[in-house]
Amino acid sequence: MNTNKKILIIVALMLISLAAATIINIGLNFRDYALKNSIEKSKLIAKVVRDGLTSHMVNGIMDKRADFIKNLSNVKDIEDLWIVRSDAVRKQYGQGFKNEVLRDTIDKEVIKTGKMVQKFVEEANGAHLRVTVPFIASSYDTPDCTSCHNVAEGTVLGAVSMELDISSVREAGAYTILRIFLLNLVFIIIALGVTRYYIKPYMGLFEDLLTMIKKAHTGDFTHKINSNIKGDGALVVEQINNLFQKMQETFGELKNNLNTFVSRANLSCSDPLYEAKAIIHELADVYKFKHTIELDPSRSALYNRLVYVISHKFEIEHFALYEVDKVTNTRVLLYISEGESFCDESTIHDTNRCRTQRTNSDVISTDFPNLCENCTKQDMKYICINFNINEDVSLNLSISAKTEDKINDINQNISSIRNYFEAAKPVIESRILMDKLKDSSLRDGMTGLYNRRFLEEYIDSTMVQAVKSNIRYSVLMIDIDFFKMVNDTHGHDVGDIIIKGLSETLISNIREIDMAIRYGGEEFIILLHNPSVKKALEIAEKIRASFQARSFSINSHESISKTISIGVAHLPEDADSIWKVIKFADTALYVAKDSGRNKVIEFKKEMFDLGESY
Repeated sequence: MNTNKKILIIVALMLISLAAATIINIGLNFRDYALKNSIEKSKLIAKVVRDGLTSHMVNGIMDKRADFIKNLSNVKDIEDLWIVRSDAVRKQYGQGFKNEVLRDTIDKEVIKTGKMVQKFVEEANGAHLRVTVPFIASSYDTPDCTSCHNVAEGTVLGAVSMELDISSVREAGAYTILRIFLLNLVFIIIALGVTRYYIKPYMGLFEDLLTMIKKAHTGDFTHKINSNIKGDGALVVEQINNLFQKMQETFGELKNNLNTFVSRANLSCSDPLYEAKAIIHELADVYKFKHTIELDPSRSALYNRLVYVISHKFEIEHFALYEVDKVTNTRVLLYISEGESFCDESTIHDTNRCRTQRTNSDVISTDFPNLCENCTKQDMKYICINFNINEDVSLNLSISAKTEDKINDINQNISSIRNYFEAAKPVIESRILMDKLKDSSLRDGMTGLYNRRFLEEYIDSTMVQAVKSNIRYSVLMIDIDFFKMVNDTHGHDVGDIIIKGLSETLISNIREIDMAIRYGGEEFIILLHNPSVKKALEIAEKIRASFQARSFSINSHESISKTISIGVAHLPEDADSIWKVIKFADTALYVAKDSGRNKVIEFKKEMFDLGESY
């Protein structure tokens, strides 16, 4: 609804309210006047009745009073009229005529109290007034009442009751009110017409100016005011149009140009000047961030920068950052602010169980109750976002808070957080490529398994976080029984075939999250990620049996089979350091070889002293 209509409606409501108040006041006053007039009329009739009865008594014709009362009843608007005697009069002069008895409680009340009673009854089809006026004995009247009645001064002698029809008075009042209403209605219509005529041009200017301001808040300064106002108003219109034209030339395209540098900027206001300031500020921060990470030596250092930005710039207290391998559908926890992740552990091994990874969309707990079925703390509020780096790698950011208001505040910053991920994307891709090149130097050329150098780097960079996150590892130290005899008897080519066969057996019996490493020569290490002790021993036994069941062709006429010995130790059950666990697994391996080979031996504490002798 435009302002012009609002003003007209307000003026109309005020005039209608004034007219209604006037009509109601007149109606109430008219009603009071009609009632008072009818009551005065009833008092006059009562006086006439009293004087008439007195005359009848003085002249000795009281037996003719019925005709007198009947004649009065025929007066206009009198529906009924009767008189009643008090006990004192009945005792002196008798009961009187049949219609001179007490008819109702009003008669009784008046005879008892000596006070006049009136009752107004208003109905849809008419209005009626009942009045009962007492006759009081007084020696001061002419003639003296006490000269005829044996009563004391002030005694109630009787009363006259009447019922008056005052419908005609009410109808006259209604017609008067209707005429007043019609007169007010005509006045309101004229007043609205005059008001509209004079304010319409100014309201048009006001609405046009309001439209111009609204568009300016969105960065559009192209709107012009078209008005036929004369005088000073026309000068104002011209100046405003000139001002907005200059603003369009200066600021009109500023926001769109800046948004090409910082996409999806998170801004709470649509004012282009405020937006320009905020975008420039964010653009500068993102540029500094990108320039910094380009000089960082590793992917882990880059991720640490992201963690710093999330925790310090956006002041997010509780979050976890994951790197997702989209090829294997697994992810690695890069950072967690404190405690344990609220994501179910199964999401580590199967990222399709992570809702944000599966849908490639933001997951906000306030959107729907228990939105993510793999959140282990359903009373927690959270936001999870996925950011694709390339076809093979993406990042998952999981943010949690205790209240819905806090998570909504964080959600306002998600688009800005994405700007930093976007700036980091090409640098991360570059680091991934460099890591792949480095990875080729960390693998064994014959088997394709990771080598000992990789194990050393992996432990240094990963195990500290693994221990902090309470992730278990089991170490399988594996050695081929009598392998030197194979090389001496059949040559190194056959030895290489057996080593390749063992590597294939290892890979086929462990999960993708587990890790097989060629430790050196015929020795291999397997790192089992988060297995139970029982499961680790089952996997070791399965590997031993699978390799024993294989046969390797030496030539077209001969083949051989080999066995392996395996030592098993666990982190953190056996030690708080992975290097100690590897040492204990090696001790268990020597026990297996010394006790007959082709078996799986789990490390026991009593083996430690024994292992010192090997």
